[in-house]
This record gives sequence, structure tokens and C-alpha cells, in this order.
Amino acid sequence: MKTAKEEILDRIRQALGDLPPRAADRVPVRTAPQGYLHSDPAPHEEQVEQFIERVTEYKATVRRVAPQDLSNAIAAACAGRKVRRLVVPNDLPEAWIPAVVEVLRDPGLTNQQLDNSDGVLTACRLGIAQTGTIVLDAGPGQGRRALTLLPDYHLCVITVDQIVGLVPEAVAQLNEAVRAPGHPLTWISGPSATSDIELNRVEGVHGPRTLDVLVVG
Repeated sequence: MKTAKEEILDRIRQALGDLPPRAADRVPVRTAPQGYLHSDPAPHEEQVEQFIERVTEYKATVRRVAPQDLSNAIAAACAGRKVRRLVVPNDLPEAWIPAVVEVLRDPGLTNQQLDNSDGVLTACRLGIAQTGTIVLDAGPGQGRRALTLLPDYHLCVITVDQIVGLVPEAVAQLNEAVRAPGHPLTWISGPSATSDIELNRVEGVHGPRTLDVLVVG
């Protein structure tokens, strides 16, 4: 039985079968012109508004708060979701953590403890207005990747100065993290969801079913 790789290569050979021997090696490779925008010319406030709109379209709950109101907003979000056992990265700002919840600090938690928690609170690396995507790179206040994959609820805090307009801007900022060991990137575009062959939407298959985002600033 052929492997998938062998099957693919056989089909490529068949497609090139009408060419003279070795002619395939001389087929010119055409690349698309790189004429895309590298930065968003729109005012930053418009980018922030677009980010909030796009994230909301993904069925996430987004709320913009002033810096001095962040702690109260986090407590209100946890109360609204009935979060009693909250996972937090060890380096999360202490002022963010609600006093009325049981705090599960990581590292040190097992996958079962993460799965049995009521949710996780993290910061993030940046947000992309163009796609409504939040990116984590295991940096300060974010923890390891499992923290935002196993709990069923994710409360994420992002500041307005972390929001960029376009994907190329985000990629440029993430270059250092990509090259650093132990910094996997997690790109989040709304709560976890997928569809089966009949296009029935299923949520929570490979990540949290519920995503709340607090935009600070």
C-alpha cells in the first residue's frame, strides 16, 4: 500500500508525463508580486474599533474598559460566568486577580486540573484588527499554551497599544518570539469551533467554548 506522500508524488509525475525528460526541471517558477500593505494607514482608534467589531463577529464578548476599571471588569466577568476556580499564570499582575475566586496558579497544574477549572485569565501578545485575531506567545502574563486550550472559558486582557492593523504588522512584531525557544504562538479568532461534514457547528472541540475579551484603554 502506498503512503500519502507516494500517492501525491505519483500524481505529480503523471501530470508532468507529457513533458520531455528533465523538462520539468526547467519549468520557470512564477511568484506573486509582493504588493500588499505592510502597515495599516487608518488612524489607530479606527483599528481598535475594527478589532472590537471583528472579535465580536466571532461570537466572543468584548468590552472596552478604562485602565482604572480593569480589576472591577475582570471580577464582573468572572461573576457573570460563575467562575469559582480560576487558572492564572504565575506572573499575572496580582491586581487583576479577583478576591472571591479560588486561584489555581501555573506552572505546576496537571491537565486534569486545567480541564476541571472554571476558566483561565491571561494577557496576550497582540491583537490584529484586520482579522479579529488575538495572538499569544507564552510571554509575560500568558503562561504555557495548555492554559488557553484546556479550560472551557478564557478571559483575555489586551491593551489598545497592543492592537495592530494588519497581519504583516503582527508577523513583524512576532519575529523575535518565533526565533526564541519555548515560545509557541497561539492565534485565537473567537471561541473554539468547527463544523462537521454537514456544516453543523460544534464548539469547544480544540479550545475554550467561551471567550471574553477586555480591551483596556
